Amino acid sequence: MKAMVIRRYGGADVLQYEDLEQPKIQPTQLLVKVRASSVNPIDWKIRQGMLSLLTGSKFPKILGFDVAGDVVEVGSQVTRFKPGDAIYGSTSFPGGGYAEFAAIPENLATFKPTNLSYEEAAAVPLAGLTALQALRDQGNIQIGQNVLINGAAGGVGTFAVQIAKALGAVVTGVTSSKNLDLVKSLGADRVIDYTRQDFTEDTTQYDIIFDAVGKRSLSQTKKVLKPNGIYLSTLPTPESIVQSVLTAFLPGQKSKLVLEKPNAKDLVYLKELIEAGKIRVVIDRTYPLQELAAAHSYSETGRAVGKIALAQPVVDIAVSN
Repeated sequence: MKAMVIRRYGGADVLQYEDLEQPKIQPTQLLVKVRASSVNPIDWKIRQGMLSLLTGSKFPKILGFDVAGDVVEVGSQVTRFKPGDAIYGSTSFPGGGYAEFAAIPENLATFKPTNLSYEEAAAVPLAGLTALQALRDQGNIQIGQNVLINGAAGGVGTFAVQIAKALGAVVTGVTSSKNLDLVKSLGADRVIDYTRQDFTEDTTQYDIIFDAVGKRSLSQTKKVLKPNGIYLSTLPTPESIVQSVLTAFLPGQKSKLVLEKPNAKDLVYLKELIEAGKIRVVIDRTYPLQELAAAHSYSETGRAVGKIALAQPVVDIAVSN
């Protein structure tokens, strides 16, 4: 099969389009013909070697956590899927989605939303689950609460705005001038242009501040966070780690780190919101898999609006019964 692989850590130029052996599935896995995947910052952070303590030195590696495609074979213990099913889901760490075929654990996949293309569906799992689990599980979001999303036009942020609205919050989105209309269209009740206004100097206080781009900290946002408010961050900096530990044992404001936990149950929840029209997927650009280096380079600029999708040609495939 064709796959984008790395044989060492480094810049985008280490990504190579090669022929590799098709993965062999375990009893609880699906063999999926990948129709589309997407780029998340963790993908290029792994490629750069920033997580090498976790990912190790064994090569070649196929990166990519998000997958949408068609089941071609199921393991002997798989009960929910059959060959031919259109699914979306997550690969196991540290990836595997940047290939023609991927082995997907059954408990990390569900049926593709019927109203999404493969490219749109592949943009959902990691970013959508991060936003959902941050707000619902870590933030314990409640109807009527004031919620601020910093980085509201980004991959996680676009989902967070819509999920917060779907869960009944009053949402403020922080973004740049050019993305104000987009964030409003996603349902934000109020938008702040960070090029003109620092939200930490705002007069409004928030029950939840979700820093979807990891640019701030609890100490910087204390003034605009309610006395028992929760600051959520996706970036494990030394400061955020210390604050998370300290505030866990103290009364008052909390700082929490968001670590996405892929699972089928939450993918089903997102699927229902998507099919109900409460979430739409924002895709900035779509690249063919062979141009993954360019897609990574664009993601690294930090200027992408919503997600970056990766498409693969649709060809007829044989399925195993």
